[in-house]
Amino acid sequence: MHLAADLQQAKGLLASGCTAIAYETVTDAKGGLPLLAPMSEVAGRLSIEAAAFSLKSYAGGRGLLLGGVPGVVPARVVVLGGGVVGTHAARMAVGLGAEVTILDRSLPRLRELDELFEGRVRTRFSTSEAIEQEVFAADVVIGAVLIPGASAPKLVTRKMLTSMQRGSVIVDVAIDQGGCFETSHATTHAHPTYVVDGIIHYCVANMPGAVPLTSSQALNNATLPFGLAIAGHGLEAVTQNPHLRVGLNVHRGRITNRAVAGSLGLSCPPIEDLIAA
Repeated sequence: MHLAADLQQAKGLLASGCTAIAYETVTDAKGGLPLLAPMSEVAGRLSIEAAAFSLKSYAGGRGLLLGGVPGVVPARVVVLGGGVVGTHAARMAVGLGAEVTILDRSLPRLRELDELFEGRVRTRFSTSEAIEQEVFAADVVIGAVLIPGASAPKLVTRKMLTSMQRGSVIVDVAIDQGGCFETSHATTHAHPTYVVDGIIHYCVANMPGAVPLTSSQALNNATLPFGLAIAGHGLEAVTQNPHLRVGLNVHRGRITNRAVAGSLGLSCPPIEDLIAA
């Protein structure tokens, strides 16, 4: 539903009186986001395809081959966020031969990524200074930041663009949650890019929509158990399943997810009170 970045849609749902469960806030036993993960995997992989295309000279980019060739250095790819999107973006970029750096604020996650990629990527703890240093030297920056239910933080400012290399590419996968670049605004598959201060911005909302067959199959695989629970038990499925309960965003005209409510500036009563009412 991505309500955190869409007050108008949220108000419409509140006025309708419907019960709304959001894919992106349903959890699993490990604290992951099982319904968001398939689309994040697709979007992460597509982000590198988009970046590789946008780097070409006829697309307005620097004229770089992402992986380089023998004797020529590859492109530098910086991934902001080491979650599902960031991991799959890094996997694609490494596979094409790019030089990849992942920034994240979780040391345990950085350790996992270091082991996963066996030293083939650089990992760096995310600070304002680290982001600036990496972004200024990057040919491609992938925005892969996610705060479940909430709007994405603005990690790269407009001022920072002036120190980036002309023809570099920004791919904002977080655009569905408002974007993590100050200069981001949603684009479409028909018109995917625009340029700000010489930097190409790819900010397509619903990137997985470009590959609907793959996306639908991946999403159906993850959704089926939850869909069957709702079909069999209705609203009781939310009370019986704590992971569906976290997914509940709207019920009886109120926002029921604290992160969403906080982003929209609305109150969030205890979910137990609303379900029991």
